[in-house]
Amino acid sequence: MFEKFDSILGAIDDFVWGLPLIILILATGVFLTVILRGVQFSQLKFAISSIFRKSEKGEGGELSSFKALCTALSATIGTGNIVGVATAIGIGGPGALFWMWLAALLGMATKYAECLLAIHFREEKADGHILGGPFYTCEKGVGAKFPALGKLLAVLFAIFGTMVGLFGIGTFSQVNSITSAVETFARTATPNLSTITIGSIGTYTHVVVIASIVLAVIAALVIIGGLKRISSVAGVIVPVMAVLYFVLGMFAILCNLSKLSGAIEQIFQGAFGFKAAAGGAIGAMIVAMQKGIARGIFSNEAGLGSAPIAASTAKVEHAIQQGIISMTGTFFDTIVICSITGLVIVMSGSWEPAWGLKGFAITNAAFQWLLPVVPKVVISFILMVSLVLFAFTTILGWDFYSERCIEYLSKGNMLPVKIYRWLYIAAVFIGPYMTISAVWTIADIFNGLMALPNIISLLILSGTVVKLTNDFFSGNKLYRIGYDFANNPVTAD
Repeated sequence: MFEKFDSILGAIDDFVWGLPLIILILATGVFLTVILRGVQFSQLKFAISSIFRKSEKGEGGELSSFKALCTALSATIGTGNIVGVATAIGIGGPGALFWMWLAALLGMATKYAECLLAIHFREEKADGHILGGPFYTCEKGVGAKFPALGKLLAVLFAIFGTMVGLFGIGTFSQVNSITSAVETFARTATPNLSTITIGSIGTYTHVVVIASIVLAVIAALVIIGGLKRISSVAGVIVPVMAVLYFVLGMFAILCNLSKLSGAIEQIFQGAFGFKAAAGGAIGAMIVAMQKGIARGIFSNEAGLGSAPIAASTAKVEHAIQQGIISMTGTFFDTIVICSITGLVIVMSGSWEPAWGLKGFAITNAAFQWLLPVVPKVVISFILMVSLVLFAFTTILGWDFYSERCIEYLSKGNMLPVKIYRWLYIAAVFIGPYMTISAVWTIADIFNGLMALPNIISLLILSGTVVKLTNDFFSGNKLYRIGYDFANNPVTAD
């Protein structure tokens, strides 16, 4: 039923993720890196140490900096780290991993800027409820200079953010990957699985059907609990799942060190089309760039504008404090976890067309090939657990993001939010029955549309980012959260 839409979605995806958007994303990262003097490199050590530092005084906010980061990481570290990397390399070749790295390194500056702006322009209700994110950055920040443009960007971001949550990163791609992983594990243990035909939709194994029901029920139980419960769940699960996956990946790489240099060579050759994965050298390079950057943003969400929604809830005195912490999310997500997945896949060769694999199966086969002494069922189980944890926390995190978008669009009316929660849970149930190509293409399309208004706002407000950064690191710390630069102009250092 869903296959007929794949070609249409592919055409839309090619248009949205054409060279203009790719160039805009990379150029924004370069621009911010230059004007901020490489803050993502010079302040990385300080940023990591700040994650666990307790602040004695915080101006407003609902969550600690650590919990706000975990809420962001719960939505950031997801299927993109396991399945997204696999699909990027499967389509764009090993070179896609290079472009993921580049986009992440530049994206750390982008994530820093978008998160500190979200803190700076956030609003706090009388009951302590925080309203923040790119929609307020656009409305209050951009709107101070260009009122009509600021409001337009804010509304567009909130609309596309809702769509990303409901049809993209938040639901379809996550639950589709979860059920695929569970089904792969089940086939490893029991090759012959019984199936069931659901009308004209298609034929699925009982494992997929049962998993879709269980996922929807569990998601409903947690989502109805609200933000505090989401942050509590994320705070426990995120560190555990990241360490588990990192250890398995490092073990696979260390057991096959002789293949590492060859894999790195393939990555750099493929990045510039020297080893074409699709078409000629230029065409292959463009495909590698397109899929690497698109999947990179899917995974680390730098520039997407999602992480600032969680960052805006942090209890901090100065916007820079959370901006510097938030950029570590991109580092952990892509430079650490995605690199593990990518290297394992390239070292094994499981991405090559001859293997005939897609999505989770590529990663699963890669680990099994590199670790032949470990029973296949054990590897499949560990990867399944990792993916389920990655994806489920992403489902929870994106519910929070999209609820805030709805809250902005409804001007604080919580009835639409409550209705949206049930629509979100319904989408969780539907996701497993869509094709893998459709769910990833839909996610890419809405990601690109969501990122555009956010990136435009970052460029317009880059001067404010520089002023806040210079103020904090000079030791002055005069420009507290909400300082009105529009009516109190100050020249940046």
